Amino acid sequence: MMMTSLKPITIVGGGLAGLTAGIGLRQRNVPVTVLEAGRIPRHRVCGEFISGRGQKALERLGLHEIFVRAGAGLAKTAAFYSARFRGPVRRLPVPALCLTRFKMDALLAQRFVELGGELRENTRWREGVFGEGVVRTTGRKAQPIEDGVRWCGFKVHALRLVLEADLEMHLGADGYVGLCQLDDGRVNVCGLFRRPVAGAKGEPVRWQELLRGAEGSPLRERMAGVEFDATSFCAVAGLPIAPQRAQGRPECVLGDALTMIPPITGNGMSMAYEAAEAALDPLTAYSKGAMTWGEAQTQLARQLDETFASRLAWARTLQTLAFQPFVREASLALIFHSEWLWRLVFAKTR
Repeated sequence: MMMTSLKPITIVGGGLAGLTAGIGLRQRNVPVTVLEAGRIPRHRVCGEFISGRGQKALERLGLHEIFVRAGAGLAKTAAFYSARFRGPVRRLPVPALCLTRFKMDALLAQRFVELGGELRENTRWREGVFGEGVVRTTGRKAQPIEDGVRWCGFKVHALRLVLEADLEMHLGADGYVGLCQLDDGRVNVCGLFRRPVAGAKGEPVRWQELLRGAEGSPLRERMAGVEFDATSFCAVAGLPIAPQRAQGRPECVLGDALTMIPPITGNGMSMAYEAAEAALDPLTAYSKGAMTWGEAQTQLARQLDETFASRLAWARTLQTLAFQPFVREASLALIFHSEWLWRLVFAKTR
């Protein structure tokens, strides 16, 4: 009995979601081509840790052990700070997996190629539309203005930075900075900041000052004497914070190309891996001819919305609280002095 040839899948975007989906599909013998506009690996703006259900997805895909062998460490504690609040160091209900994005992308690309996938770097999608058999994982779609402000992200590695917790979040008046202990003794410093649209034109962005924190803050104290590794610096502007739905879209979209969760939750990388795994069954069914492209896309969109809707809503609430000083201080004190609330917030945002 002759086997029907499998329909190929093209993935546009070689980030976490794109490469991971490609790996999962190749494990099922589906022919896959990944197009990446830039080069792999490179530094990208992200927290560089996987916190939540994404680790289980990595285990099922055989990637967790690859990351561990490459030096990934575990973050077991977390703490939140603001100008007036110094939270206690709390144990994470589930440890986070920490590895530089540079290493992570390199490992994913290598595994994809080992499995027979075709990776085309420095190649842009020129077709204009993303039609049948094409999955868009091109990262965040720029949103220059959202609620009257422009959101910007910065990431750099720091040397000689000593943390109180494995993961730290420092909240300020116009943004927040997350710190993550990495495997090589460095610390990932990643921040999200808002800039009012009115009057912001032409003003230089002093990213080092933003990432060092305001005078008198716990972050500024932590950063005393710290040296930044300029080769690891990267930035992105026009970040879209408002949650988006997959259903009703004319194209098949995964990862940040679909929706970006506010970074305060530290769950963005996890969602990329979860979304990639969710895509495997419908995309495989399409490749085998068991589903039309429309059916596969509809099933995947419904699953993504059901999986992430609650998480995105909770994250949006936390993002709003982070920029309301008086409510923020009270909320932090309440959450970090109650084990039950701490575990509840962790569960709802993971």
